[in-house]
Amino acid sequence: MAKKAVRKVSHMPITKARVNLGAVVRRVHLNKEYVILEKGGIPVAGLMDADELEDYLEVHDPKIRQLIKLSNEDIRAGRTRPAREFLAELQTRSSRKPRTNLRKTA
Repeated sequence: MAKKAVRKVSHMPITKARVNLGAVVRRVHLNKEYVILEKGGIPVAGLMDADELEDYLEVHDPKIRQLIKLSNEDIRAGRTRPAREFLAELQTRSSRKPRTNLRKTA
C-alpha cells in the first residue's frame, strides 16, 4: 500500500505573508504546502495551490458530486471495462470521422 504524502502546514502572520508574498506563493505552488494566515494569532484564511483548489471546488459542486456517485455505483455494479478497450473504441471512432483538409491550395 502506497504511503500518502504528508503536506506541510505553516502558520504565518498576514503581515509577514504580505511582505514575502512571492516567496509564500512559490512555496504553496511548488512545494504543495498549505499556509494558514493569522491575524493577531487567530487563523483567518488559508492558501493552497490553485489546481488543488479547483479540484476541491469541483467536488463540492452538486452536479459533479452526482456524477461521482453514479460512477461509483457503476463500479460497484461491475459496469466497467478495461481502459485499453475504451481507448481502442475511441481510436476507432476517431478514424471513422472524415478529415477535412484545412490547408489552402493555390
